[in-house]
Amino acid sequence: MPESGRDVPVRELLGDEVLDLLLARSTDESGQLRLTGEDSMLGQLVKAVLERALEAELTAHLGYDKHAPGASKTAGNARNGKGKPKTVQTGVGPVRIDVPRDRAGSFEPVLVPKRAGRVSGGLDDMIISLYAHGMSVRDILHHLKQVYGTELSHEQVSRITDQVMDEVKAWQTRPLDPTYAVVFLDAIVVKVRDNNVVQNKPAYLAVGIDTDGEKHVLGIWLARTPLETATAAEGARFWASVMADLRNRGVGDILIACTDGLAGFQDAIHSAFPATVVQSCVVHLIRNALRPVARRDAGAVAKQLKKVYTAVTADAAYEALAEFAGTDLGKKYPQAVKVFEDAWDRFTPYFAFTGPVRKLLYTTNGIESLNYQLRKVTKARGHFPGDDAVVKLLWLAIINIEDKRARERAAKREKGAKHAFTPTRLVEGQRAAGWREALNELAIAYPGRIR
Repeated sequence: MPESGRDVPVRELLGDEVLDLLLARSTDESGQLRLTGEDSMLGQLVKAVLERALEAELTAHLGYDKHAPGASKTAGNARNGKGKPKTVQTGVGPVRIDVPRDRAGSFEPVLVPKRAGRVSGGLDDMIISLYAHGMSVRDILHHLKQVYGTELSHEQVSRITDQVMDEVKAWQTRPLDPTYAVVFLDAIVVKVRDNNVVQNKPAYLAVGIDTDGEKHVLGIWLARTPLETATAAEGARFWASVMADLRNRGVGDILIACTDGLAGFQDAIHSAFPATVVQSCVVHLIRNALRPVARRDAGAVAKQLKKVYTAVTADAAYEALAEFAGTDLGKKYPQAVKVFEDAWDRFTPYFAFTGPVRKLLYTTNGIESLNYQLRKVTKARGHFPGDDAVVKLLWLAIINIEDKRARERAAKREKGAKHAFTPTRLVEGQRAAGWREALNELAIAYPGRIR
């Protein structure tokens, strides 16, 4: 048997006789087994482990084993029975424990600190996980009470989730790669209390594809004033601060930035990264063009617009747009034509490339699918108390999504699946599709910039 006993199953350590006694003590009058909650089987096990660990802490504090002859006189301190029983909240419900004490009153337990109302670890991890899955604080409190009999306050749950803020800040300021082939920028709208007023604010996320074709969330940014109500100067300052943040974290070059025509963004990115090409998301353009189109005409208009964005060259695309503008549908829906005309300089860069790169730039779907999952998490919130609360939840949700993808990749590897990539914590857990072909073309188009 290994010295630590870690590799021995718990059943073998306890023995069937002990387990039978635990089962008998944890079965209610109706014959149902209570695994969690006060006085449950798992609660009794946790109580026993905690009390045994506290006794070991006291032994280490005193410097001698219990009942060691004459040791208390030599050490100048001794055990002094138990303190007043205290109830602590754990991952399996409330547990009432007896904390040992010493005569000098100098014993400070580490596992269950004085005045602590809960045992960190399992309970904290559970609360953070529930929060990351989109449950509100009120829902978490109800869940803990209903399932585990655990009662916490709103402030306690908030403090537990705030434990991750140091990790969030470290993530938000972590060094980035010097070069990104493509950076996608998109936003989700959340309700935030700002200057004592609850208002809709866009939370912008950037997803970068590095030179290995791997996707990473580069950061989360919220403007102090919602951009739709900001002045031109405020919008310009916001985007300038985002670009400065990227540069300060080590980004030296971005080949292509793909966005949905954000006001002020183009000037800001060219100020920080003069050689960057700004590409409008084609899917967003199509949606905007079809917005004023009646449902009965949407299919026909979409078919005409497809000739524009699938054209071989930019000139051919312009001819296709002009041809559509002269049709009855084009005259009926001039706004559909105007959407492409207004964004023409940002729409056409991808015509310089062949299929693999066009597919990469065609849409911000990579970041939109991430945002779709984030919206499912944020919709449970009435509003957020501040910007930090938004960033905290989005970060937790991103980590949760990426860990889920990592588990899926691990399961595929166990089954011998091909292309189950080993890196963890990549957005959606995958490399950009068709990256090999795209990389070769980008290297030719931007010589010396991809290393």
